[in-house]
Amino acid sequence: MSDSQISHPDVLEHNRAAWDRQAATKCEWSRPVSAQVIASARLGDWAVHLTPCALPEGWLPDVRGRRILCLASGGGQQAPVLSAAGAHVTVLDASAAQLAQDEMVARREGLTLTTIQGDMRDLSTFADASFDCIFHPISNLYVPDIRPVWQACFRVLRAGGSLLSSFYNPVVFVEDRDPAYATQGIIRPRFKVPYSDVRDLTSVELARKQSSGEALVFGHSLGEQIGGQLEAGFVLKGFYEDEQPNPRFVIDRFLPTFLATYALKP
Repeated sequence: MSDSQISHPDVLEHNRAAWDRQAATKCEWSRPVSAQVIASARLGDWAVHLTPCALPEGWLPDVRGRRILCLASGGGQQAPVLSAAGAHVTVLDASAAQLAQDEMVARREGLTLTTIQGDMRDLSTFADASFDCIFHPISNLYVPDIRPVWQACFRVLRAGGSLLSSFYNPVVFVEDRDPAYATQGIIRPRFKVPYSDVRDLTSVELARKQSSGEALVFGHSLGEQIGGQLEAGFVLKGFYEDEQPNPRFVIDRFLPTFLATYALKP
């Protein structure tokens, strides 16, 4: 099956529903921050994460008065903290349930947040140069083509604005995920990058994943992830790797599989 046999809107709708279900079960990325976290942020003691470790120094300094777009990062975590720290925050996410977590924290803590349900590839609701910073934690694996994401980010940032993003090292998409191999600690290459659930799984595997309500994923190459940002016009200012604290795949035990970039619009 090719990517063209499932249209982009169908992928979007499937993944929207998958994330609505994950939010309902309070998955790791759907657990709103506590009142204490917000109280500390109001006093200037705060942190947000692109990966498990803290952001490098200087990646996101004083945010007071800055216009920040939390892109595909609903869930009641980053956006409320940034708002409490003094930023003007907008959250765009495909999942209404994820956005509802941000709205709940905002109501509970008296914060001002703008939430918009939408597709990360289509930021046409925003005017040019609408934001000073875009905060985009791991999420672009849920869209088949990420170049429109980088292009849209470039347009809506002001000159000198920053894009902070994270994504998986594409090596995580290569290995066969048969639990028997994982039990033996074997990395058996099966898939080629760029990877696509829609194209690379067998029809039976894909049908099983769809019927179980799991999100469909796409393993983008570094050329698409980093090269795509450069092609959109960004200048890369920072890069780091991070370890997976709870390895899901055998490869996670041997190298950092989280990657993060700090890019500027000239």
